[in-house]
Amino acid sequence: MSTPRVDAVSVDVAVVGGGPAGIAAAALVAETGRRVAVLDASLEPGGQIWRHRRGSPAPAAARRWLRRLERSGATLFRESSVVDVRDTEGGRFAVTAERGVSPLAVNATTLVLATGARERFLPFPGWTLPGVVGVGGAQALLKAGLEVSGRRIVVAGSGPLLLPVAASLAAAGARVLRVCEQASGRAVRAFAVGLWRHPSSLVQAARYRLAFAKTPYAMGEWVTAARGDGRVEEVTVTDGRTERTMACELLAVAYGLVPNTRLARVVGCATAHGAVVVDEHQRTTHPRAYSVGETTGVGGVDLALAEGQVAASHILGRQVDPSLLRRRNALRAMASVMERAFAPRDELRDAVTPDTIVCRCEDVPSGALRAGWTMRQAKLYTRAGMGPCQGRVCGAALEFLHGWPADRVRFPVEPALLSSILAEAADHAAPPRTQGVSR
Repeated sequence: MSTPRVDAVSVDVAVVGGGPAGIAAAALVAETGRRVAVLDASLEPGGQIWRHRRGSPAPAAARRWLRRLERSGATLFRESSVVDVRDTEGGRFAVTAERGVSPLAVNATTLVLATGARERFLPFPGWTLPGVVGVGGAQALLKAGLEVSGRRIVVAGSGPLLLPVAASLAAAGARVLRVCEQASGRAVRAFAVGLWRHPSSLVQAARYRLAFAKTPYAMGEWVTAARGDGRVEEVTVTDGRTERTMACELLAVAYGLVPNTRLARVVGCATAHGAVVVDEHQRTTHPRAYSVGETTGVGGVDLALAEGQVAASHILGRQVDPSLLRRRNALRAMASVMERAFAPRDELRDAVTPDTIVCRCEDVPSGALRAGWTMRQAKLYTRAGMGPCQGRVCGAALEFLHGWPADRVRFPVEPALLSSILAEAADHAAPPRTQGVSR
């Protein structure tokens, strides 16, 4: 089999991720005439928070930044999933992405990682049934056109995302039966009181709650099991004292978000507490790599935009506006409070029985794992984390259940075509056709 030809472009800055943080960083840098490439796996930029169908209007809050990106001169590579980043001897990054049936190579002096976050799924009996989806997954399906009118839906898990998703489902005609927040009522109310410094967030939360006002919002309640013949038909929840079982056709459940640090770890960036470590200018421990948005900690769209702007200013050699730094720091502080308030409770581990699947790719039950193992041993003995998702789903769950930190990340970071693997293995033995990104 011959090694596939690799098309390549050369830029000053490569931005991986087209969500709010990546858009802000790319637009500001490209407006100065620098060559900027944005690589995003989706069909349209905006990330999960600004996701919209092609041809339909973007959310109002997103339009200004999307127009700014379009006019900036940055080159957007849609449907481009980055599978590897190498730091070359020439002091440049070699970014390999899946783009259609052939790989794309982007060579850049500076790298901005804006790879966002993933939902945290915690196992319980029945969580692998069809009809059980993530909270963000339900939102994405709804935005993609899923028909939910009249369907009985339970929303459960943890975090502020429960509110807008329940509101969207209710607005689409779904019968939202119950919203179950595992955090205690005391923790949720304390967090809400702390939002007095951010009145817009309080108003937004109130609007979301009014959108499903007839639906109970139960705090201190979590899912213990889902059941059904071939798909979910009922769900059982508990507050630790009593149980409640409800018939439903869709269960949206996830326990917040976790930063997507896989690509950063491939580059060699340090991580701590599950997030990429950055300095006050968003620079990672790699001097030519920056990390912005939820890779550095989950904090919402306003924080992501602020971090993208801070990184852009530093890349351009400009002094960062002190008011922008203060805003970012305040939003970071609020994000830390939110993380503590909605941290998964210990009782969630009690729902996992020996027969509960913990790695759905490889059908590994909880009873096959041993508490004294490391993540590497779990892989070797049971193949947990070695399926198509490569630990992207079960990794966070196993860390919560057993305290196992993430294992080493290797190429390909995301599922890759054989053509990309062959091209990477060839190590550019046949030089790619390189051209600068036109403006």
